[in-house]
Amino acid sequence: MTAATPALRIVVLVSGRGSNLKAIAARADAGELPVRIEAVVSDRADAGALEWARGRGIATSVLSPRDFPDRESYGRALGDIVVSHAPQLVVLAGFMRILSDEFVLRFSGRMLN
Repeated sequence: MTAATPALRIVVLVSGRGSNLKAIAARADAGELPVRIEAVVSDRADAGALEWARGRGIATSVLSPRDFPDRESYGRALGDIVVSHAPQLVVLAGFMRILSDEFVLRFSGRMLN
């Protein structure tokens, strides 16, 4: 008998409807993907993925790049939100922003697009 693989805590970054997010969740619910979605973060307040996540009781955050003077400061703030959920993996699921070098380095080896 083999032990079950412990679920990885993930934070999912999205920009739209959430079709990739929903596919990840469906596979996790079916026991085919050992992940637990801790939070969904979007760069757009109107992203349909946020409403879907809230309906499932998943924490959500919105961080608009328009509120920041440059990609680097946005990346730092985004990284701080992600870290607050203590993920083991950051999943970019239709996130339509170019991430700062600092963000990518911060999550190096723990990020999947």
